Amino acid sequence: MPNSRKENIRNKIYDFFAQRTVYHSIFWILGFLILFSFESFTHPIMFHVTNAILRTLIIGGMIYYNYYYLIANYLTKDRFFIYCCLLILSVIIVTPLSNILFFFKYSDFPRDQHYLAANQHTYFLINMTIVGASTIVKIVSDWVKHQRERTDLQTQTMQSELRFLKSQINPHFLFNTLNNLYALTLKKSDKAPEIVIKLSEMMRYMLYECNEKRVPLSKEVNYIQNYLDLEALRQGKEVEINFDVYGEVTNQTIAPLMFIPFLENSFKHGLNHHINQGYVDIRLDVDQQMVRLRIENSKPDSVPLPEHPRSGGIGLVNVRRRLNILYPEHYDLKVENEPNSYAVDLKIDLD
Repeated sequence: MPNSRKENIRNKIYDFFAQRTVYHSIFWILGFLILFSFESFTHPIMFHVTNAILRTLIIGGMIYYNYYYLIANYLTKDRFFIYCCLLILSVIIVTPLSNILFFFKYSDFPRDQHYLAANQHTYFLINMTIVGASTIVKIVSDWVKHQRERTDLQTQTMQSELRFLKSQINPHFLFNTLNNLYALTLKKSDKAPEIVIKLSEMMRYMLYECNEKRVPLSKEVNYIQNYLDLEALRQGKEVEINFDVYGEVTNQTIAPLMFIPFLENSFKHGLNHHINQGYVDIRLDVDQQMVRLRIENSKPDSVPLPEHPRSGGIGLVNVRRRLNILYPEHYDLKVENEPNSYAVDLKIDLD
């Protein structure tokens, strides 16, 4: 059976038992069976069945009164003393009333009537213990529910932030690449068709394979290679672009498009500023538990201001934010800003 089908079956089973009427019904059926097992079985079987049914209804009434009235109106509103007084008072009232009911039910059994009359305090303690336990269960279940909702909210917030951060990456890269392609088409360059093919492969990866939280590292490496091939076509032979991978890329996984902002910045702030004999050196070290990327690029002594500055781009703050969300306390990012070079060293623990 495919995993997706098994998952759907599990989800349907969970959804069924998560319905309030279902799990309440199961709880009270079990409660009835427990109370029935405590019967003495000295009378006809139906006599004991009705006893268990009556006791289940009485206990259920006290618990629901406690849940939906006393806790809701007093305990959750920090009126603890009043809550305790009303809880004890309700047990004091219900216990003798229930015993009177069973006293008439045992009208043909004087010995049982005598036992009921002589053990009022025992029934009070039993009822008080059950209702008090229900309060503890309610407090714990509400706390668990609150923690689950808090976790769900954090997860939704994290997913929203990741979608936002990824949306900053993809359009930014596409915008730069289309600008490059436009410039080459104006020059009627023979490199334009090759760029279109590379861009097509990269866009396919971004659109169809980067929607998961993790992607195979091999695909990410292939994406980087395509990106560098595209940049090499655009930059020409006067620049040096090196990409070396050390270690074996097998079944490791990583967050998609994690390295692209650093690659973009190495070209944007280095080679794109008309440096003669510029370079970008990229080294990727890989093993089963760790991946380390080091990018070093040349840069001019001063970066000229563009004639038509435009907003946007992927800042280091946003990259760190994405790393904090995806790899909290499992990454190390170092930046080296020298007069004629700029280097980024990123280490990520894949586990």
